[in-house]
Order: sequence, then structure tokens, then C-alpha cells
Amino acid sequence: MLHDANAALAVRLWNGTTLEFGGERPRFTLALHDAHVLRELILTRDPLCLADAYVRGALDVGGNLEAALALKDHFATLRLPAFKKFVLLVNALALRRRGAVPQSGRRWSAGSLLLRHSHDRDRKAIAFHYDVSNDFYPLWLDEQMVYSCAYFENTGDSLEQAQRNKLDHLCRKLRLAPGERLLDIGCGWGALLCWAARHYGVDAHGVTLSRNQYDYTRRRVAEDGLAGRVTVELGDYRDIAGAGRFDKIASVGMFEHVGLKNLPIYFATAHRLLRDGGLFLNHGITHDREGWPDSAGTRFINRYVFPDGELDTVGNVQRAMERAGFEIWDVEGLRPHYALTLRHWGERLERRRLEALEHVTPEVFRTWRLYMAACSHEFEQGGVGVYQILVSKRAKAPPPVPLTRRDLYS
Repeated sequence: MLHDANAALAVRLWNGTTLEFGGERPRFTLALHDAHVLRELILTRDPLCLADAYVRGALDVGGNLEAALALKDHFATLRLPAFKKFVLLVNALALRRRGAVPQSGRRWSAGSLLLRHSHDRDRKAIAFHYDVSNDFYPLWLDEQMVYSCAYFENTGDSLEQAQRNKLDHLCRKLRLAPGERLLDIGCGWGALLCWAARHYGVDAHGVTLSRNQYDYTRRRVAEDGLAGRVTVELGDYRDIAGAGRFDKIASVGMFEHVGLKNLPIYFATAHRLLRDGGLFLNHGITHDREGWPDSAGTRFINRYVFPDGELDTVGNVQRAMERAGFEIWDVEGLRPHYALTLRHWGERLERRRLEALEHVTPEVFRTWRLYMAACSHEFEQGGVGVYQILVSKRAKAPPPVPLTRRDLYS
């Protein structure tokens, strides 16, 4: 199965045998603690079984984790002659489970299609990811607690500097002015709310479905002396009442959770809440293929990381925004920035492994480490992207932005 893998690697079997492939010094080692993992891989040829095994500890990866992730493409395209397939099948059926390796206890059930993105299920899905531990995320996020793509002016920027760059870039794009009312849909741990209020003099309001994020943001607002200028509510974006209440709206790293069928509702809600002449900035991840097709990668993300999350192409996202009545003013691709961000997160998490394991289970740690490495690889390879799209309500009126982008950088 690994003869033509085009990679220098080693495989250490459950009985201590080590096999090397590629003719060079191995870049990584797959340590199989359970023969059943190999059996399942042969019978299903689904590389997701390797991710499952890694999460639950039946498989370890020593060395370069990102290099190991390239095997996903190898197994997905592996073609063998009929005789070799027969030999593999016979040997696989003879393998039996070895050792007491626990089954995964933390995975999200796909559930009924009819229930997806109901209010209750969305609340549980958000809690699954974001309510892991408020002591876990600070170990590897920046000091502002920004959990989305940073903005690197230079590849040597620290994560802290790049996230400050990003917060300021968002505020500049929205052309925030003192006294304006800003809404942050999916406000995370309150970084943009506090930055915009402190540096741009706006009155900021955030909404989140995460109880942990809500509690953290309230404490942060009080400690920063921003009470009265920054407010946050625990709730669903669909339930925000009123019309034309906000001068500016931002949504950063949230719309990936909305679901493709709900994009019209999501953008219609933003349109309803934005005043005439206001600006809405949507910052979100996109896919290189339409419709969130079923694959090992999408199943892993939905099973272990972001339940019910779905991505679409940037073209389809813009089309949905236009259908909601928005006019597009600016589109900026940040794919290289997210690859760098994820690399920073992964390295910081790895350095603080022992501290992280005081707050989360080994299974959660492995899940986050794997997802960061996998996503960094996907952003580098172009399988996913991330875009900031700035829009306003379509109207026969003077444009709500300057004639050039010079003000963003001056």
C-alpha cells in the first residue's frame, strides 16, 4: 500500500516491527498500536480511519505531522492490480484487534438533516467546539484572544502583531467613526468589540452562542473599563430584533457555521439590521469546490472539529450576498495569512502540550493538533481560502466608501 507513496516514512507495527519506505531518512513515523487500524484501512480505503485512530490514540505520528497528512491523497487515489487487491484482502481479514485501545468518546453525530441548524442544534454545535475550556484557548491564541485568520504585513511578524494588524484592518475597512453603532455577529472572546470601542470610539454590541465566550467577554469588558460602550448577548443571530439598528456590521469566522441552506437567512438578517449607507464586512473561509462535497476531510471536520460546518466557493458566497440586496465594494483574499496563522497556533499548542493536557483530554489535544496541521496544509495547497468581503445595501446613492483604498494604509 505504501510502495509508491512518494514519501520517506517509517511504519512501526503493534508487534515492534519497523518498516521503512522511500529510500531516504524517514520524515515521519506512523506507530500503529492496534492491528485493527490497518485492517480497516485496507477494507475501506478511507483515510479518515487513520484520523480516527490518531484522535483516540490507536495511532501515533512521530516527526513531521504535515508530511504524514499527505498520505490522505495517496490512499484516496491508490490503484492496485486485482491480484494484489486479493492478497491484501485475505491478509486484512486475518488481522485481529490487538491491545485495549479505547474507542472515540468525543465525536459529533451527523444526525437528521431536518434538525441541522435548528436553534438548539446550533447552540450545541457551537458549545462542542468553543466551550472546550477558557483555560485551553489562551495557551495558543494571541493576547487579544482572536480565533480567526491573522493579517501578516511580513512573514516574520509575531502572532500578537499580526492579530493586532487584523483587528485594525477590519476597523479601517469598515471606516469606523466615533459614536457609530457596531454589531459583531459571532463575537468570539470580544477582541474586535473591545478594539473598536477603545481605538475607534464606537459603541459595540456582540452576539455569541458560546456560554464560555459570553462569560469571558463580559469579564473582559468590565476589566477594560468599557462597560456602557461594549455589550454582549448570549443568543442566535437570527433572533436579533429590529431593523437598521447598526451603522456597521462585522462577522469574522462565523458564517462557516451557518450552513449553506441558511446563507440566505444569514445575509438577509445582516441586511435587515444594517442602516442605509452602512457597511457590512464578512470574513470567512471558502472551499475550492461547490456544495461541501462528502470527503474524508469534510467528514473529519464535521465529526471532530466544527459540527455541521459547511463551506462554499467565494463566487457562490458573493452571489448569495447580492441576492440578499448587497452591493460588493471590496474582496480581499487572505489564504497565505491563514496558513501562517495555523502554523503559529500549532507550534504554540505543541510547545504547551503539558499545560494543555491539564485542561483538556488527550483526545481533544490530538484533535486540535491534527486539525491545525491539516488546515494549514489545505490553505497552503489552495483547497480552502479565506476572504474579507465588504458590502453595503444596494441603493441609488453616493458610494459609502472612498474612491480608492488609500485610507486603509495611510
